[in-house]
Amino acid sequence: MSDFEMKHKTASKFYEHIAYKITQILKFLLNIFYGKKYAKRAVILETIAAVPGMVAGMFNHLKALRRMKDDEGWIKELLEEAENERMHLMIFIDIAKPSWIERALVLIGQAVFIVVYSLIYVLSSKVAHRVVGYFEEEACKSYTEYLSKIDAGEVENVAAPQIGINYYQLPADAMLRDVIVKIRNDEAKHRDRNHLFADSYENNDLPAHQQ
Repeated sequence: MSDFEMKHKTASKFYEHIAYKITQILKFLLNIFYGKKYAKRAVILETIAAVPGMVAGMFNHLKALRRMKDDEGWIKELLEEAENERMHLMIFIDIAKPSWIERALVLIGQAVFIVVYSLIYVLSSKVAHRVVGYFEEEACKSYTEYLSKIDAGEVENVAAPQIGINYYQLPADAMLRDVIVKIRNDEAKHRDRNHLFADSYENNDLPAHQQ
């Protein structure tokens, strides 16, 4: 808990307003489906969150091959982000146990967002990373609300799923709250890194292959 800090990158430039608006649209659509159903909301949230790192990693991989220059660690970090978000999804699927209809929605959401985010990344990597930064801000807010509901007794603090215990190397008696704290900390790291990536494009402080 002590490692977490709620942050917001104020949109001051035109492209940042665009990125923030995209995030608010995604948030609106998410609320339509699940609102306060936190576990099932998290399934959709993590479905979307697992896409950007893989898409960005792929485009940076291809760019590095095309330009025959080192990526200076970007690809590895982006793919690790995607893997981390995928594990979040696996954890919440175990918790929420979505129906086949909800699983179908997850697949549709993945397909649509892969296309949309790929297009955004091709048009402007800077905007794409800022979108993820803002999206992770919303994830931090959502998990903070989830934790507050557990603390207030409005959501049962059940035993943590085994997949979450294994992934985070938690004690065998860990609870749901312990896993959510870990996941929220992950999202905060992704938030900060993607805002930093966007700032790097803005300041032209990029690895050689990106310039």
